[in-house]
Amino acid sequence: MEPDLFTAAAEERQEKDPAASPLAVRMRPRTLDEVVGQQHLLKPGSPLRRLVGEGSGGPAGPSSVILWGPPGTGKTTLAYVVSKATNKRFVELSAITAGVKEVRAVIDGARRATGGFGKETVLFLDEIHRFSKAQQDSLLPAVENRWVTLIAATTENPYFSVISPLLSRSLLLTLEPLTDDDIRGLLKRALSDERGLKDAVTLPEDTEEHLLRIAGGDARRALTALEAAAGAALDQGESEIRLQTLEQTVDRAAVKYDRDGDQHYDVASALIKSIRGSDVDAALHYLARMIEAGEDPRFIARRLMISASEDIGLADPGALPIAVAAAQAVAMIGFPEAALTLSHATIALALAPKSNSATTAIGAAMEDVRKGLAGPVPPHLRDGHYKGAAKLGHAQGYVYPHDLPEGIAQQQYAPDALKDREYYAPSRHGAEARYADAVEWTRKHLGRKRS
Repeated sequence: MEPDLFTAAAEERQEKDPAASPLAVRMRPRTLDEVVGQQHLLKPGSPLRRLVGEGSGGPAGPSSVILWGPPGTGKTTLAYVVSKATNKRFVELSAITAGVKEVRAVIDGARRATGGFGKETVLFLDEIHRFSKAQQDSLLPAVENRWVTLIAATTENPYFSVISPLLSRSLLLTLEPLTDDDIRGLLKRALSDERGLKDAVTLPEDTEEHLLRIAGGDARRALTALEAAAGAALDQGESEIRLQTLEQTVDRAAVKYDRDGDQHYDVASALIKSIRGSDVDAALHYLARMIEAGEDPRFIARRLMISASEDIGLADPGALPIAVAAAQAVAMIGFPEAALTLSHATIALALAPKSNSATTAIGAAMEDVRKGLAGPVPPHLRDGHYKGAAKLGHAQGYVYPHDLPEGIAQQQYAPDALKDREYYAPSRHGAEARYADAVEWTRKHLGRKRS
């Protein structure tokens, strides 16, 4: 940020009275080594290390970067560290309030600083996805000619929200959601650090676990909740943040749910059984319990994909694509928005017609294989593409179904021991009724004897 009287006065006030700033601001790392998580972006020689002046690139100067990640993962923090560690001129803009006029003013200032004083400029642009195409276009000359080194932050997919010319001139750095261990370490530091709570309160394990669930991988949310709960505890004359105090402070009850114990499996089981039973309301209840307890959304999505084949199958062939799409979306967006996607998939699966024919069919087939009912592949089905195959009788007598008017040949496909076995027993629920008609017709035309 460029210095001015107001900024200088605010920083002086923060130094004299740290409590004047929120805990999340006070606990911002001062160096890259203090940053929690994102270690894949902080290795020696990384773009961020070079931005703070580590290493000497000679003619290969530091590149502009776009930081993409969920809220609370450290995008602004990384820019703040750069602003404190670099000897470059640092300017901060927010796409929420800035426009082309402000961008051009920064670029003009950067060119003057470079030409007059030989001082490079780093421009931090927060929420770049809020800039229109024309506004992003205004950055191109400065980035291309390296009048500024751009650090742009976004929570939106930059392949959709950032123009291609700007992407091609920058390095895209993806920030990962913080783990519980990352947040736990941050909380311990905030409790003891001089910039933080200075050991004024302690955090019991049950309260810490609930705080981790509330945070959902968001460092800012974790520190904000910690500060509010600590304030409430101190107001009550307590030196320990009790779970009840935290619940009252954040207005969010602690769901009794052990992600490593019986509750984890019991609630997950209840969700799937409610979907199987077509009780959409019960399914949504258990889904909500898992979400509120901080369950990994990817775990929930995996269970839904299994349910789509195990309990719905061909009764609604669209159920599996919905579940797979939900899993892909959850992996990209994370909580809190992932709750909407999981709700979408849960409702669709609960209300879909049900059939377990795919489950029972593969189960029966695998049981026969385990019993040794296999046998050699019929000669006419064997590979005939190599020299000498014909002499062995391989692929001889095979009838190509596409050559026949009905597209089906009356020939044996299964090994002799299984030639009359029928594994697939379709229901007539939903869309599977047409599969039931189809299998009856094909078995008849294959000359299959009914078992």
